[in-house]
Amino acid sequence: MKRALALLTLLLTVGLVASAWAQALPTAAPEQVGLSAARLDRIKQMIRADVEKGRLPGAVVLVARKGQVAYFEALGFRDKTAGAPMTKDAIFRIYSMTKPFTSAVAMMLVEEGRLSLTDPVGRYLPALAKLQVGVEKDGQLTLVPAERDITILDLLRHTSGFTYGVFGKSAVKDLYTKGGVDAIDHTNAGLVDKLATVPLHYQPGTTWEYGRSTDVLGRVIEVVTGKPLAQVFQERLFQPLRMRDSGFWVPTDKQARIAQPLAADPDTGKAVELLDVTVAPKYEAGGQGAVGTVMDYARFAQAMLNRGQLDGARVLSRKSVEVMTTDQLGGIRFRPGLGFGLGFAVRTGGGTGDLGSVGEYGWGGFGGTSFWIDPKEEMIAVWMAQGPGQREYYRRVFKSLVLQAIAD
Repeated sequence: MKRALALLTLLLTVGLVASAWAQALPTAAPEQVGLSAARLDRIKQMIRADVEKGRLPGAVVLVARKGQVAYFEALGFRDKTAGAPMTKDAIFRIYSMTKPFTSAVAMMLVEEGRLSLTDPVGRYLPALAKLQVGVEKDGQLTLVPAERDITILDLLRHTSGFTYGVFGKSAVKDLYTKGGVDAIDHTNAGLVDKLATVPLHYQPGTTWEYGRSTDVLGRVIEVVTGKPLAQVFQERLFQPLRMRDSGFWVPTDKQARIAQPLAADPDTGKAVELLDVTVAPKYEAGGQGAVGTVMDYARFAQAMLNRGQLDGARVLSRKSVEVMTTDQLGGIRFRPGLGFGLGFAVRTGGGTGDLGSVGEYGWGGFGGTSFWIDPKEEMIAVWMAQGPGQREYYRRVFKSLVLQAIAD
């Protein structure tokens, strides 16, 4: 009896340890998956040099190829002010890297027949059924009726006509600011109420415009499921993929792991202010609110690369992943060499100004994070830092340093 109890205790202990580390992906030496260790080391050299220069507080980076992690480093400071070194399990504000989560969950509902890409958004959110479009000419703003309904497809590919008031200048963006659309003191339902009072920036289906589309999609998900978006994420994505540190805020027992930005932007000298993720937010934004670790996001990215499944858990069908990662703009202009799928920018050709493969897809976040997935090279890469002002630079340089390390 005692031996049986001892064995049971041992098995439970092993099980708890395995569960605690269940989120890790398999590892391999770089050369085993066709990468050069010496060339990958250039990433470390770049980060260390920029940390010493005060350009970057610190970063966590991961590169996986053929399903195995070949490079995973934590460098610099998690919190430079406190002198705390960066750790691999640091938790980052990922801002717009929330959008692929929302898009993936929406496609799960499409698979279940609870949502259709051609559905008008007004079917689920009546306040957005009859909107006007702002037409600006000669300094005057004229409002005209929308020529067609906004669809779920429009929300997923950013052709709804919704915009961000905080980026750029226009008469419609000014109305967003005055109407509090870009605030974070509302719920998802409250956001929809505000959007119903301002015009669209473009006619639906005519123009790619980065904006509140995915936030609205988050509210659609809440209406269809009858649950808060955070709960849906946990049940449909984070739990199945064992993304144990992902959510919309950081619980008290994990807050010592939050990565912090530099106190002041190294280029402008202005104070850096990011979302407070130490308390549960009122606004669980489908487009900007999540937090997580590099390994958590790598698990999501690997599931996408695996066409919807990871470690026996299937969250999306192969056909859903295919449509999400194929350009869906139908001739609508986005950026040179890039199209947009359902939640991701998708490389369609040359002219992007960086290394890469046709068919790769990914996105980034305002706080300084980015990722991409390259099916041709069987590769995923995740960069996480908290440096909003330098985000575009580090996205480009990190990608170049990863791709130049491909040895075969």
